Amino acid sequence: MRFFNTEGPVKEDLHYTLPPLDRIDLQQVLSLIDSQRYFLLHAPRQTGKTSLLWALVQHLNREGRYRAVCVNVEAGQAHREDVGAASRAILRAFGDDAIFHLADQFPRQRAREMFAEGDLAGAIGTLLSDWSGHDTRPLVVLLDEVDALIGDTLLSLLRQLRAGYPKRPSRFPQSVLLCGVRDIQDYRIRSSRENAVITGGSAFNIKAESLRLGDFTAADIRTLYMQHTAETGQVFEEAVLDRVWELTQGQPWLVNALAHEVTSRMQEYADRGRPITMDAIDEAKERLIVRKVTHIDQLGDKLQEARVRRVVQPILEGSDPSQVAASSDDVSYTIDLGLIRKTPSGLIIANPIYREVIPRYLTEVATINLGAVLPATAWYVDPASGQLDMEKLLENFQQFFRENSEHWEGRFDYQESGPQLLLQAFLQRIINGGGYIEREYGLGRMRTDLLIRWKHPAGEQRAVIEVKVSRGVTTEKLLNQGLAQTAEYLDRVGAAEGHLIIFERSSRTWDEKVYRNSHEVNGRIIRVWGM
Repeated sequence: MRFFNTEGPVKEDLHYTLPPLDRIDLQQVLSLIDSQRYFLLHAPRQTGKTSLLWALVQHLNREGRYRAVCVNVEAGQAHREDVGAASRAILRAFGDDAIFHLADQFPRQRAREMFAEGDLAGAIGTLLSDWSGHDTRPLVVLLDEVDALIGDTLLSLLRQLRAGYPKRPSRFPQSVLLCGVRDIQDYRIRSSRENAVITGGSAFNIKAESLRLGDFTAADIRTLYMQHTAETGQVFEEAVLDRVWELTQGQPWLVNALAHEVTSRMQEYADRGRPITMDAIDEAKERLIVRKVTHIDQLGDKLQEARVRRVVQPILEGSDPSQVAASSDDVSYTIDLGLIRKTPSGLIIANPIYREVIPRYLTEVATINLGAVLPATAWYVDPASGQLDMEKLLENFQQFFRENSEHWEGRFDYQESGPQLLLQAFLQRIINGGGYIEREYGLGRMRTDLLIRWKHPAGEQRAVIEVKVSRGVTTEKLLNQGLAQTAEYLDRVGAAEGHLIIFERSSRTWDEKVYRNSHEVNGRIIRVWGM
């Protein structure tokens, strides 16, 4: 029986899958190949790029007009800027993959001859030239993980492709596709020693097109999930499909991982007669985040890069876009990683799961350490109703922030976002195990929205926390904005309880900054907490 795939290329006999070639404009790709173009395909990690390349190779070889091979050059990355050693690894990959895709021994034999000769300068170009002339059918080469290479190694590969380009197709590949996370126009060939830029995209100025592999659509998610229902009889409640789309925005790995977690790892759903509910998807999301599966962990690792920090930190704060110091290259890089996306209203985190992962990753150590100084969760739970006492919780945080903010904020890598991150670490420590925190923030929003969802015997408690930071804005203006925004958010998410927290970044005394009061807006009472 097939299952949802979360590791490596899809295989139709093993995995529920969408036909990879349906995810691109195949006629456009074939036209580029027929017209002897060199082009790019890029997309974030784990979106199905390798599955697409393999499907394209099979399609071309089945047609018979071309010899097509997909070669993963990532092995060269281990050798950093040692061009000779990296070239040796890449030549071996050519030999192995030519046998796998074409049962062709020529690249392996020719590579061994070059190894014996010892001088590997230009060896990849020589191999491609000799191999192209070895058969009357033109050669098509798809190079995977190209941007895993760095510095002189990447520069050498690109320049060998450019040097051989005029000899195509009789003495060089008819068409070459470079595949990776980044678009070639954004490549910055960096030295591993100083991370200094050596050169830009001009090293490959023969690029004809740059194609991007998109995420799944809502219809794609339905098609994929219905394959499980067709084969097992297990149904997804209708609201589940909308919830998966909402949480993932179609990111392929996340779409598959949520379904795999429920259908293959959560034992209660091994009974295929049991429908899969929204609660099951929410639990699956939480389990993926807590377990820090590889995809999530790689995402967190990227947050440590300075160029990612320059983009993500202002988004966490909801900063005014005019105040952002990130360059267009920083923004382009972070988009290519799949961390953020552009919308008409500005830059936002790519999907709600990433919105939750990012602050939790940045506050992980603080959340653990807070356990030593915070009362147990039960202290905040009303014993009669089982609901969270939000006023008691926020009153405790207000005092904690007054006493400890300077000490704790300095522990965060994203220090400018310290108040928001400390609040979220505090809440996460309390909410863990009994509910969820959903987060909304984005460049230009000038606020962070938190929705607390807490399970109790009578149902689900929903409480809104709106967070604003005062930097040179009058308290009255900030308060009026915050009250209107909190009321709007309350109405939109159907919450009964609303709180507005205002962090004041000024030299005023704590006695002046710390306060608590209530305001009525459109018939709703909103508690305001100054800190």
